[in-house]
Parts: sequence; C-alpha cells; structure tokens
Amino acid sequence: MSVFAVPNMTCGHCRTAITEALEAVDDTVEIEVDMASREIDVFSEAGDEAILKALADAGYPATLKS
Repeated sequence: MSVFAVPNMTCGHCRTAITEALEAVDDTVEIEVDMASREIDVFSEAGDEAILKALADAGYPATLKS
C-alpha cells in the first residue's frame, strides 16, 4: 500500500475522477479515499510513479507520503 496526498481533491467528482484514472492504470486497484485529510491509500500492482503520473494526467497532482 502507498499513501498519496492529493491537495486539490475536494469533492465527490474528484473522487470519481481519481478512481477512474487509477483503474485505467490497474484494473485491480483498490483505493481508500479520505476526503478530510485529502489522502488516498492505494493498493496496486502498478508502481508509485505510474500512480503519480495517472493522478497528474487526470489533473490531480499528488505526492507520495509512504
């Protein structure tokens, strides 16, 4: 599992867009979204760099927390 900070994730639309972007990279991805802290926990076979790129391409630049 990796934790990403997504500072501009603010609403349900953001959550959906992020989920769709990550599912395009790995169709078995599991995502836990914490809107309050603006963090996502990602369980994926894709590497962290692929996740960061997918998020940035979707308009949600993120940073890896762990």
